[in-house]
Amino acid sequence: MKLNNENAVFFVPCGESEEIALSRTTDLCITAHQDDIEFWAFCAISACKKDNCRFFTGVTVADGAGSPRSGKFANMTDEDMKRVRINEQNEAAKIGKYSAQLQLGYSSKVIKDGKNTALIGELAGIIEKASPKTLYIHNLADKHDTHVAVSLRVIEALNSLPKEKWPEKIIALEGWRDLDWLSDDEKVLFDCADEELFLKLVSVYESQIAGGKRYDVASVGRRRANATFLSSHSVDVYESVSYGMDITDELKKGSSPLEIIVSAVERFKADVSKRIEKLS
Repeated sequence: MKLNNENAVFFVPCGESEEIALSRTTDLCITAHQDDIEFWAFCAISACKKDNCRFFTGVTVADGAGSPRSGKFANMTDEDMKRVRINEQNEAAKIGKYSAQLQLGYSSKVIKDGKNTALIGELAGIIEKASPKTLYIHNLADKHDTHVAVSLRVIEALNSLPKEKWPEKIIALEGWRDLDWLSDDEKVLFDCADEELFLKLVSVYESQIAGGKRYDVASVGRRRANATFLSSHSVDVYESVSYGMDITDELKKGSSPLEIIVSAVERFKADVSKRIEKLS
C-alpha cells in the first residue's frame, strides 16, 4: 500500500508482505503518537498475542516532531526525534508481534486541519484494506487536541465508506482523560493483567519515559485503580482493567462525535443529580 508522505513507514515485523499483514488484521488501532498504541490499547495487543486467530495492526498518524525532550534527548532536533520515535514504535511492534505497524508522518497542524482531505482519504483506505472486526481510537473526551483530532479524522474516514465496510465494533479508549465517569453499564472492560508484557512494550520508549514522564507507572496505577474502584459492593473481578466506550451504534445512526460525547456527559450528569436528590 502506498502511503501519502515520504516520511511514512509501513513495517511488518514478521517480514511478510504488506498486503497480507494488513488484510489479515482483526484489531486495528489508530492513534496520534508513537507510544499511544501501547499505553492506551495494550488490552488489544495482549489479547491478539494470545490468540492465533487475531492479528493486531497499529497506525500512528503524527510524526513525533513535537515531543518534549530532556536528558540525552534534550539537544535533539525535531528530525532526530522523528527517527528515534519511529524506531521505538517499530521495536514495540516486534515485541507485541503486531501484524503490521504504519506510521503516517503527518504534522499536528495538518492533523488538526479538518479541511485536509488527504489524511481522511488515507485513513479510509487503510480501514477498507484492513477490514478489521474492531477499531480502537482515542476517546472523544480526551484533553489532548491531537488525540481528539485524529479520532475526528478517523470518524470522517468511516463516514466516507459504505456501512458494510465498517468494523463490527468501534471502541474509544481512555488516554489523556480516563473513562471512569462513564456509567458502569456503558463501560467496555478490558483485562490488562499481563503487566509483564506491558512493561516490555513501553520500556522501548526511553525518549518519553526517561525525561520524567512516568507513563509506565501511571498506566499500571490507573488500571489497578479501575479494577478496585469498579464496584463498591463486591470483591475485585480483575487485577487490572482499562475502560473503553463503544460508539459503534451511535456512529451508525449518524450521530456526530459532538452529539455522542455530550450525550454521555449528560447521562453522567443525570446519574449524579439523581443520587444527590435521592439522598438529600
